[in-house]
Amino acid sequence: MINIAIDGPAGSGKSTIAKAVAGRLGIRYMDTGAMYRGIAYTLVKAGISASDVPEVIDSINRTDLKVEYDEEGQHIIVDGEDVNGFLRTPEVTKMSSDSAVIPEVREKLVAIQQETAKRYDIVMDGRDIGTVVMPDAPLKVFMTASPRVRALRRKLENDEKGIPCDLDQLEAEIIARDHTDSTRKTSPLKQADDAVFLDTSYMTIEEVVDFVIDKVNKVFNTDV
Repeated sequence: MINIAIDGPAGSGKSTIAKAVAGRLGIRYMDTGAMYRGIAYTLVKAGISASDVPEVIDSINRTDLKVEYDEEGQHIIVDGEDVNGFLRTPEVTKMSSDSAVIPEVREKLVAIQQETAKRYDIVMDGRDIGTVVMPDAPLKVFMTASPRVRALRRKLENDEKGIPCDLDQLEAEIIARDHTDSTRKTSPLKQADDAVFLDTSYMTIEEVVDFVIDKVNKVFNTDV
């Protein structure tokens, strides 16, 4: 079973790399961050504050979240609606970070992630994949980049989607999210002891993919 965990802070490029690596290997890719954004989207849409924990818990207990795949990749389906197009707005981004600290939110989604990893060869990315979701994954990579570089990457994504944003504000939000994610009590952002550390600040996408594929070939005895 090929299980690959790629962790890192927001904007480190882990989703792009995980998706490319999965494509090279011909296996499934799961963007776990998109699952948290799917939950966040429902909370924003319903006008629920992350500080109202009982209401959040009640909402997620009533929410049916599924991960489906087609030729275009992964889709987050919430209560029958494909919400991929709504997952990168500033409001959903903030709610995703704020609501992810609630243990019941993580428990609901981690259970889905772990069950998927048992059934498929998969590349999974997030913030606690190597430490919580797939602690026994044979290959773990922890990716990071400077906050400014990550803000620039996020701005380019938003520009392509027509989402207005300010670079300095994005950088401030990323720094704040790093603090929230790394200091939360439940499944904090943390490098697994046996993870390979990789700073992608000055690497191209191709260089990072080749780096990870080289590790894959060595760990799983493949020749991709």
